[in-house]
Amino acid sequence: MEFQDWGLYIHVPWCKRRCPYCAFYVEVDRQTDWSGFITQLIHEKNARRPEYHGPMKTMFFGGGTPSRMPAALFKRLVSSLTEPSIAEIGIEANPEDVQSKQLEHWLDSGVNRISLGIQTFNQEYAHLLNRACTVSRAREIIDSVRESGVRSWSVDLMFALPNQSLDDLKKEVDNLLQCEPPHVSLYGLTYEPGTPFERARKNGKLSPVDDEIWRAMYEYIVATLRSAGLQRYEVSNFSRPGHESIHNQLYWSDMPYMGIGPSAHGYTSSGARTANPANVQTWLQLGQFDGYRETPTKEQAALDMLVSGLRSRNGVSLGRMAEKTGFTIDVSPLHSWFQKGLIRLADDHLMVMDDGFPLTDALSRQLVHHLVPR
Repeated sequence: MEFQDWGLYIHVPWCKRRCPYCAFYVEVDRQTDWSGFITQLIHEKNARRPEYHGPMKTMFFGGGTPSRMPAALFKRLVSSLTEPSIAEIGIEANPEDVQSKQLEHWLDSGVNRISLGIQTFNQEYAHLLNRACTVSRAREIIDSVRESGVRSWSVDLMFALPNQSLDDLKKEVDNLLQCEPPHVSLYGLTYEPGTPFERARKNGKLSPVDDEIWRAMYEYIVATLRSAGLQRYEVSNFSRPGHESIHNQLYWSDMPYMGIGPSAHGYTSSGARTANPANVQTWLQLGQFDGYRETPTKEQAALDMLVSGLRSRNGVSLGRMAEKTGFTIDVSPLHSWFQKGLIRLADDHLMVMDDGFPLTDALSRQLVHHLVPR
């Protein structure tokens, strides 16, 4: 039996308001039974634990608004879920939920990584993105997190916003770097079906930036962050040395992770995929959790390894893929990609190079056709 590190992902779905760039969301329940919700999370973790071998490495609270969980109950949850081997406890936080007392409670509970959903330092765009926190208040919150003593923290930045110019973006990046973040997560705005943004785009009320500007923005951000000491270690993530997200790296390295809570997805040590129902009440009424799973075929498992591994600077090990799934990649038709310096093969690892990262999705789609039995 192969023993591997694994991570715990806790999905807390409630959103404070409708989010214009999310395709799916759960309306806020102002009478949320947090105690019952937490009891069910603990029950689910204990029920799923036998499927995960080896030490639990990370714990991450995300998905919706875990930062709204009452402090005492959050502490109870962390103490009930954690294991001695854990190295990172992270939480995704809306800026408006971050108060000094809340920060103290999180750190006292063991949180050592905070991801702040700032998105923008432009008040006009903050209004467009329905951010409840003003830009000036966001800066104060970043200052308080930086001074809190937390081991690591991150700021989300969105780009390619409607009608955003390259000069607008440069101001955003300048403001971001003034905050001296040790980690940055970068998101280009996408227009998902069913969202208010997509409807506004179809009605001509919002104008997406064109592909050339999108690429120029992405390249500018990457170059500027690199100059500031933030190195890209994944398509959309940049960090100073020692501040990489341990939890996210488990996903990209094909390591198991347990997902608990409504809508949470997981990946067991045996290779099965789990998926919980999205409806909170349906999930709360579950007594067992063995009905929401599927075991991918060997070919699908190879594709999963490929798509996730190519997102990371470490790439995907073709040897490990072949050993685990019986499939590998025929790289012979990829001569032009190698020649242009977009990809590289070293020590059996297929890696995307800097110039290739913006093309990762296109590369993944092409490599699907080059997946062959070993």
